[in-house]
Amino acid sequence: MHVPEGIISSQVCIAGYAITSLTAWYSLREINKQPNPQEQIPKASLLTAAFFVASTIHIPIPPASVHLVLNGLLGTVLGYYAFPAILVGLFFQAVMFGHGGMSTLGVNGIIMGVPALLAHQIFMLRHVFRKRLDRKLSSSISAFFAGATAVGLATVIFFLLVITNIPSDWDIATERTAIYGLMLAHVPLMVIEGIFTAMVVSFIQRVKPEILPS
Repeated sequence: MHVPEGIISSQVCIAGYAITSLTAWYSLREINKQPNPQEQIPKASLLTAAFFVASTIHIPIPPASVHLVLNGLLGTVLGYYAFPAILVGLFFQAVMFGHGGMSTLGVNGIIMGVPALLAHQIFMLRHVFRKRLDRKLSSSISAFFAGATAVGLATVIFFLLVITNIPSDWDIATERTAIYGLMLAHVPLMVIEGIFTAMVVSFIQRVKPEILPS
């Protein structure tokens, strides 16, 4: 779900950088409000590496192949650290693998990072579920919806950006068919990501629950 260079206009790229800069500033401001902002850096670094590697693991889902995104997992576990962590991962993916590009780094930051922040808010709803369910079950359910929603929202943002910015000299009908197929392939990925996020959170809940945001 990386937007490559050469598809969207320079105006959209600039707007992407502007929104990403504001979101990064907001995330860092919230991080600095914590008693010890540096304490979570090792955890953020580890999950940044996982996010970076995930793009190399492709899952064949006809008519295309997709890869794990993990933005929901980062949002769930890292909270506001997720956005800068994703930006760092996207930068190295663009430089080393050619996934996306430097001109579209801001746009891709929005696609991946904003849903991660939403995933964090969804996961925090586990406190609401605890009124009816036990702690482990409420965390797993919230984590599932956080992981699935993050991928779903990222897919929608990607779809809207790409479908409205297809270059006029391309075969628009063919490109739209390909984009629709790619979007459909991400529907089962939402479920996969939701289950994976719930499994990771359930494991953390058992062995080191203090890692999860309170």
